[in-house]
Amino acid sequence: MLRAQHGVSGMRPFEAARCADLGDVGPNPADIMDSMERITAFYNQVMDAGIVPLTAGGDHLTSLPVLRAVARSGPVGMVHFDSHTDLFNSYFGGTMYTHGTPFRRAVEEGLLDPKRVVQIGIRGTMYDEEDRDFAKANGIRLILIEEFHARGVEDVMAEAREIAGTGPTYVSYDIDFVDPTFAPGTGTPEVGGPNSFQALQVCRELAGLNIVGADMVEVSPPFDQSGGTAFLGMSIMYEILCVMAAQV
Repeated sequence: MLRAQHGVSGMRPFEAARCADLGDVGPNPADIMDSMERITAFYNQVMDAGIVPLTAGGDHLTSLPVLRAVARSGPVGMVHFDSHTDLFNSYFGGTMYTHGTPFRRAVEEGLLDPKRVVQIGIRGTMYDEEDRDFAKANGIRLILIEEFHARGVEDVMAEAREIAGTGPTYVSYDIDFVDPTFAPGTGTPEVGGPNSFQALQVCRELAGLNIVGADMVEVSPPFDQSGGTAFLGMSIMYEILCVMAAQV
């Protein structure tokens, strides 16, 4: 069902840019640290070849080893669509590497310039304020879902483009940014989110950014009985691909 031409812009991304599926990175199911090393090694090859990667995860920890390759020459900005900040230090005093910690680690490792990071759609119940305190202390802009709905897509995304600026920028899209009515197939759904059209709109408003990499994460097939969440995730990736192809 993924066709060659965008229905609104007329963009034909597979003709505008050389696009290819580079396959999967084989994880180590018994060792998350080794899995991340494998991912980074793969993406180092991708970057060496001059390829701008668009990745399908995996949970959101996937973004960290990808960023280690994408941002190896210096920190990048980020536009992040999600219900959650993923800025926690650890979960329940345990592991430092989970789907809730990747961007805390990325800031600490100098992969992200926090003053060029905007996180859009944040909502839901909370453990505590730790993640938001970290964002505030480091200059990360949080746009909660209430503000998103009050201001609308165009206004919010104009600010997002201003924050990211003209420098290299990574785009990270968690499918749970979208309301679970439209995307139930994910591990940590949060009600009150954007609809499926708004999910596409925010991608179109990325136009003009210097995108050096992007990802779509947290689509979970076991929770996606109809396949509709995967189809939405694929459609969002196509929207991002069209923006990326236009900058070639």
